[in-house]
Amino acid sequence: MHLLVVSQCYYPERFRINDICKEWVLRGYKVTVMTGIPNYPEGRFYAGYGWFKKRSEIVDGVKIYHIPIISRGSSSFRLILNYISFVISGFIWKSFTRVKPDRVFVFETSPMTQALPAVWFAHKRKIPCDIYVQDLWPENVEFATGIHNKFLIRFIDFMVDYIYRNCCNIFVTSESFKKHLETRNSTWRMIHGVKKSKVIYWPQYAEEFYKPCLKEQKPQDMPDNEIFKIVFTGNVGYAQGLDILPKVAALLKEEKEKCEFIIIGIGRYMESFKKDIEAAGVADMFHLLGRKMPEEIPNYLVWCDVAFISFAENDIFKMTIPAKLQSYMACGMPILAVAGGETKKIVESAGCGRVVCAGDFREVCASVKILKSCSEEERKEMGIKAQAYADAHFNKQKLFEIMERIIRDSNEDISD
Repeated sequence: MHLLVVSQCYYPERFRINDICKEWVLRGYKVTVMTGIPNYPEGRFYAGYGWFKKRSEIVDGVKIYHIPIISRGSSSFRLILNYISFVISGFIWKSFTRVKPDRVFVFETSPMTQALPAVWFAHKRKIPCDIYVQDLWPENVEFATGIHNKFLIRFIDFMVDYIYRNCCNIFVTSESFKKHLETRNSTWRMIHGVKKSKVIYWPQYAEEFYKPCLKEQKPQDMPDNEIFKIVFTGNVGYAQGLDILPKVAALLKEEKEKCEFIIIGIGRYMESFKKDIEAAGVADMFHLLGRKMPEEIPNYLVWCDVAFISFAENDIFKMTIPAKLQSYMACGMPILAVAGGETKKIVESAGCGRVVCAGDFREVCASVKILKSCSEEERKEMGIKAQAYADAHFNKQKLFEIMERIIRDSNEDISD
């Protein structure tokens, strides 16, 4: 089978779709990717890439086409242009490309608009289109932008319904996403709606390099001391709710608790985050290590005591399972989560750490002290439970077998 994957972000940008495509190739599929010119998360084109440079390449057996887009930049206006330019370029590409796949697959992180060229391509070629939903729209738009204009939200709602209606299978990352889509309160619900049989729970998994490793060579930028360390990895955005950490650190400092926070990643909140840390007078408790390759992360985690997950206060995040949760668990890390809903359910079911409601920095401080007071063996046991849960519920090979069966069955339904 020849799969066309549409994802606005792809290699050398680091998203899990890279590994999904690599696995499909290993399983005998032919895979072509239509994506943008890499610019996430810095907002500028990666070195060596551009409108007239390196527009196509082959990586891990995957043929990649980088279509022209406007880079994300650092402003909201540029971000909107980035979204729109991908749709326009995608429309042109689908109209003239000679690629002839058997099926289209959309990896949908925000923006949902990236699915439009995929749907149009599938409709034109009369082939099935599947979508893997990471972010819910229009809910994410309202949270991220603060826009609540009913006409704009209705327009986005109509677009989302159009995409779902034209997809054969809708894969989602959490059970809450599944329930939400099945009972979607859309402006156009009475006309269109989403068939329950379309929506399939397919959680994210951690790549094979996410696994416990030995304390052999400490990264040079890791602090060389025995102070209790809490690590966060990934996008440093506003949705992550990291503004709680300077408050937690200030309270820990006041109570003379020695702790350090290791932050690995970059994002739109980073500059404000630095200012919040300085304002709280806790710069000595934070180590901002910047962006690292995913393959490097396990060797940073092993030198820390607890892995941290948090979300901003919003109901939409109660339905979300962040990809870093599977990565932390696969590496056998005890977890401190400032979250509710799906994340809370998983951490508590696994018995691999502590969970605090979003926004309660005093309770986060108390949980840090409890985890710090645990013996190394107790924290190791939490990590073992995390790893066991990940293997039971987020096993890569089992998940691919499920997806292959669903795609094969839906192909047979179409041919019938």
